[in-house]
Amino acid sequence: MVWNVPNGLTLARVALIPLFLFFLYAERPLFGILALAIFAIAALTDAVDGYLARSRAETTAFGRFMDPIADKILVMAALVSFVELGDLPAIPVIVILAREFLVTGLRILAVDRGLSIAASPLGKLKTVSHVALVLVILVGRHFGLGPSGPELKMAFLYMAVLLALVSGGEYFWRARSVFSEG
Repeated sequence: MVWNVPNGLTLARVALIPLFLFFLYAERPLFGILALAIFAIAALTDAVDGYLARSRAETTAFGRFMDPIADKILVMAALVSFVELGDLPAIPVIVILAREFLVTGLRILAVDRGLSIAASPLGKLKTVSHVALVLVILVGRHFGLGPSGPELKMAFLYMAVLLALVSGGEYFWRARSVFSEG
């Protein structure tokens, strides 16, 4: 593995996940605010590490592999925790998880066939919607969202599910040649 700033930020994002979860599950109000701050910082490292890797020509095989996995672990840890904490229903989170596993499996199959499936703008928008959903829930848990809070949370959830399904379909459509025998 090449040690550079982008790869260090990706690893930092992974390292922040247990800390985020500790503060998320803690029962003290200040800890909830720390969970929000840690998640926001971890999510921000995703944009920063990608920008730095491209602008400094420091993209690496490790970064191409680990960056999307770090994003998925961060968001999935939050969403699964929100199901356990009663903030989200399980079925939409299962749909989001299934999409992530299916697209990751598709990418593995593509690599086996000598192909690479780059992230699409729709896939990036999906990631933004998932991060926004987590941030809305964290803000709502600790600062409140007013009387429209439950509706706002559900709107973000449905947008996240919709973008997960549409972007997943797009990945499979773009990579349909992976399934041809030849």
